[in-house]
Amino acid sequence: MRSVPVALKGVRVEGGFWGARVDQARDVIIPYQWEAMNDRVKGAARSGCVHNIKVAAGRKKGEHSGCVFQDSDFGKWLEAAAYSLATKRDPKLERDLDNVVDMIAEGQLKDGYFNTAFILKNQDKKWTNLRDLHEMYVSGHLLEAAIAYYDATGKRKFLDVMTKNMNLINRKFGRKKGQRRGYPGHQEIELALVKLYRVTGEKKYLDLSKYFIDERGRKPRYFESEAAKRDGKKSVDRVAVLRQSHKPVREQKVAEGHAVRAMYMYSAMADLALETGDKSLLKAVNTLWEDVSTKQMYVTGGVGQTASGEAFTYDHDLPNETSYAETCAQIGLVFWTHRMLALDINSKYSDVMERALYNGVVSGISLDGTKFFYPNVHAYHSRPDLDYYRGRPAERSPWFGCACCPPNFTRLMTSLGQYVYSTAGGGIYTHLFMSGSADIELGRKRVHIEQKTEYPWKDKVTIKVSPDQPATFTFAVRIPAWCRKPSLKVNGKGVGLKAITRKGYACIKREWKKGDRVELVLPMPIERVRSNTLVRQNVGRVALMRGPVVYCLEGQDNCRNLNQLILPSSAKLSMSQVTIKGRKFPAITGMAEKEETGSSDLYTTAKPTKTKCKIKAIPYFAWANRGKNEMLLWTRER
Repeated sequence: MRSVPVALKGVRVEGGFWGARVDQARDVIIPYQWEAMNDRVKGAARSGCVHNIKVAAGRKKGEHSGCVFQDSDFGKWLEAAAYSLATKRDPKLERDLDNVVDMIAEGQLKDGYFNTAFILKNQDKKWTNLRDLHEMYVSGHLLEAAIAYYDATGKRKFLDVMTKNMNLINRKFGRKKGQRRGYPGHQEIELALVKLYRVTGEKKYLDLSKYFIDERGRKPRYFESEAAKRDGKKSVDRVAVLRQSHKPVREQKVAEGHAVRAMYMYSAMADLALETGDKSLLKAVNTLWEDVSTKQMYVTGGVGQTASGEAFTYDHDLPNETSYAETCAQIGLVFWTHRMLALDINSKYSDVMERALYNGVVSGISLDGTKFFYPNVHAYHSRPDLDYYRGRPAERSPWFGCACCPPNFTRLMTSLGQYVYSTAGGGIYTHLFMSGSADIELGRKRVHIEQKTEYPWKDKVTIKVSPDQPATFTFAVRIPAWCRKPSLKVNGKGVGLKAITRKGYACIKREWKKGDRVELVLPMPIERVRSNTLVRQNVGRVALMRGPVVYCLEGQDNCRNLNQLILPSSAKLSMSQVTIKGRKFPAITGMAEKEETGSSDLYTTAKPTKTKCKIKAIPYFAWANRGKNEMLLWTRER
C-alpha cells in the first residue's frame, strides 16, 4: 500500500530521546555550524562557505576557498535552518537566511548558473567535467534548501533563484538536438528535481530527473566521451562502478560503488517509481534494497564498508576495524527507507530506518553537538592513542575540510518529524516512536495525535487519537521485528495482534473518538545478536542489543585489550547505568572472561589462561565522548 508522509509542519517532536536531539539541532548545532561556515570556530578546519558566497556576490574580495563542491555543505545547512524555521520561528535566523539568499541571487550569473567554484575561477570550464566536479550535486542541495525555505516561510526568492538554475540545466542536458547527453557524477539533483515537480506541478522537472536516471550507464558512456573531449584522447572509465554508471540502473542487481551516491540514486529511483508508476524501476530498486538490507548492512545500519572510494565491497563483507560506514551514507539510508515506505508500507523498511537512526546516524555526532565522525568504525583496538587508520579517528572532529556529514546530520534532525507518520487508504500509520504531537488531515477529517514515550529506554508507548468528530478509520502502529512479545491495548482493553497485523503494522480499524488511547508495550530484554556465518569477520562473536539500540564495550569502562574478552553464552547480563558527559544512559553489565597467553612470546604452544572480569556495555552512539578509547562492538563468545 502506498502512503503519503505527514508534512513536517504538522508534526512536533517534543521531549524524550528525539525531542532533546531536535532541540539541540536547533539551539546548538545550527548556530555552531553557522560559526564554522564563517570560519570562526577555533581549531576547526577552514570552511570558506560563507566567504565564497560573499566573494561571488561582490560583497568581499578574495578567491574561492575549499573543495570544488563547497557550496553543497552550505546548501545542507541552509536546508537544516529552513526546517528549523518550519517548526519554530526564529526572526534572527530568518534574517540571516534572507541575507544569504540575497547574496546567492547577487552572485548568480544571468543565465541562471550558480556555483562559486566556477563563478570565481574557470568559468570557461563549466559543464566540462560532470564526472568529477559535482556541479549538479551542488545545484541539487541548494534547490532542496530553497524548497525547504519556501515551505517554511512562503518566501519565493530563493526558490526562484534555484528554479532559474534548474531551467538552465534543463536546457543544457537531455536527448534533444544541441543538448548534452550527460548526467551527474555525484547523484543528488535527481531527488531535488522530484521535489521541485511536487512544489510547482511542472512535469519538465520530473522528466529531467527521470532522464538523469534513465541515461546513467548507457553506452556510449558519457563520462568517457566527456574526458576524451576534455583531454584530446580516447578515454576509458575504469572506475565507472564508483559512480554507479557502469551499467543502466535497471541492470544493477547489487549495491556497488560510492555508498552515499548509491543511497541518493536509490532514493531517486524510488521517488520516480512512485511518481511515474514505472514497474521496471520499482523492480530494480526492490532488488537493490534486498541486497543492501540482507547482505551489506552493518548491525548499526551502517553502509559502505571501505574507505577506498567510500564504497560498498561485496556481499557479507563487513569488516569492523576498517569499516567506513560514512555518516552521510547512514543518513542516505534513512532517506531511502522513507521513500520505500511511500511505495509500500512494510515494517522491513521502517525497522531499518529505526536501526540507522538510533545507531549509525547519531553515532556521527558528539553528545554536545559540536564534534563529528565522518567514518564510523565498529571496533577500535590496539593503540587508541594513535589514529592508525587514516580517516578512522578515535575522537570526533570539530569540522572537516570536506564537511558533508555535519550539516547532513543537522538537516535530518530538524526534519525528523516528517518521518514519524504517513497516511494511506484513509488511515494513519505510525512508523517511529517519539514523544510529541501531530495534526493530520484525513480526507475531510482532522485528527490530533499525542504520543508519549520514554522509548528506546522504556518499553511503553502511549498514543492519544483525537479526531475532530467521531469517525471510523484505521490507525496503525509498527510492531518492530526485534520485539518478541509485544502487547496492545485500546482504551485499556487488550487487542489480539495476530489478527490485525499486516506487513509488520498493527492496523486498528474502529470508530475513533476524542481522547481514545492506544497503549503499546514492546518488551526489550537484553539480546545477543549473531551474524550470518558468511560474515567471516563476526564468526564466533556476539553483539548486544536492547530494543533498537546496539551496545558496545569501551575502554573507559572495561579492561585493556578488549579483544581478549570472551563472553560465555551462559553469562547473566543485567541493566545498570552509565554517566557520560553528565548524561545518564542504560548500560549492560555482566561477567566475562579475559584470555591471555602465559608468556610474552609471539607464538607459543601453551594454552592461554582465563580470568573472570566484569564488563559494561554502553550504547554504541555514545562511545568516543570521553577521550580516546578502545571500542569493541562484536565480542568473542563461548
